[in-house]
Amino acid sequence: MSRIGEVVAPARLGSGFRWLLASSWTSNLGDGIALAAGPLLVASMTDDAFLVALAATVQWLPPLLFGLLAGALTDRLDRRLIVATVDLCRAVVLAVLTLTVATDAVSIVAVLAALFVLATAEVFADNSAQTLLPMLVVRSDLAVANSRMHTGFVTVNQLAGPPLGAALFTVGAAWALGVQALVVLLGAVLVTRVVLPPREPYAGPRRALRHDITEGLRWVRHHAAVRTLVLTITIFNVTFGAAWSVLVLYATERLGLGEIGFGLVTTVSAAGGVAGTLAYGWITRRVSLGDLMRIGLVIETLTHLALALTSSPWVALPVFFVFGAHAFVWGTTSITVRQRAVPQPLQGRVGSVNLVGVFGGLVVGSAIGGVLAQHAGVTAPFWFAFAGSAVFVVLIWRSLRHVAHADELPAPA
Repeated sequence: MSRIGEVVAPARLGSGFRWLLASSWTSNLGDGIALAAGPLLVASMTDDAFLVALAATVQWLPPLLFGLLAGALTDRLDRRLIVATVDLCRAVVLAVLTLTVATDAVSIVAVLAALFVLATAEVFADNSAQTLLPMLVVRSDLAVANSRMHTGFVTVNQLAGPPLGAALFTVGAAWALGVQALVVLLGAVLVTRVVLPPREPYAGPRRALRHDITEGLRWVRHHAAVRTLVLTITIFNVTFGAAWSVLVLYATERLGLGEIGFGLVTTVSAAGGVAGTLAYGWITRRVSLGDLMRIGLVIETLTHLALALTSSPWVALPVFFVFGAHAFVWGTTSITVRQRAVPQPLQGRVGSVNLVGVFGGLVVGSAIGGVLAQHAGVTAPFWFAFAGSAVFVVLIWRSLRHVAHADELPAPA
């Protein structure tokens, strides 16, 4: 067991990292349970398509509404305390929702309101949690530390959590919600065990939060490499969001896999992510981070093309597997590059700008994908994603060479 522990969380990363990793993996299990339990709860209460769609919307809006505010507060307040407090609040909301479901006192309005509150809390918790890692791990170990954190997301959030949530829901909705509440509460307790190095106190007079937010936006705008990284993530989430917004229709209609087959697509992608976690150390010892980012963008572009062309599940499923591996490698690499480049006092705000770009791209892309699919067929969003990604890769190809060395560039004045 000690050998496995050393592989998962090397001792050189410190006990603080191990507590943070345990908290992250535990919280990801709760989020994974919610991926299945949340939609199932809404669907069990209404068959109104508008309300079902609204449930997804209320979970995507908080990052856009509160992302920048979360970043500003992360850089002002105790980051560990934010994570613990917000997770505690999430556990309380889930406990109340569990009680209302168990006593048949729940309504669809209450469920939608709870989903919105939980998604809002997650914005603050996730933004603060991402800033803890660079405070615990030296620069040279950020890649391996981020890969371990992201491994939990792939294996626990995407692979283990949803089936567990669905299984618990079949026993009873209250069981699924209650277990999620306990898991989130445990994550809050674990993060309190993390001991952070002292931070410099907030210097100068207290300013309005909008000034802090503006400072973060200005820093990103003037730092060429980080600006390119945020722009790339935003644009590629527009193209990704367009294609993946109709993924259920693509899997069931174009590939003929049915509802169970759609679940298989998700599982295969997650399995690719697991393969990416196992190979990440080997890859990063042989390929520079800059080249990894270039290769990743090419893979994503070709993924859209391959899916647009094929109607065979035997072709599509291996493509989804490769895409899953790419998504893990790209996600780990991009956050490592950003953490290396951004000064500690700005980690929260720059991370929040990135977060807004991620979800802004998804929202815009999903709207485009829906319109294209409605008027031109289910493959049209994939053709759009391929064309848009290809053009953007050509435009930023040379700039990506400098992104991996973002920490070597002078910080904006």
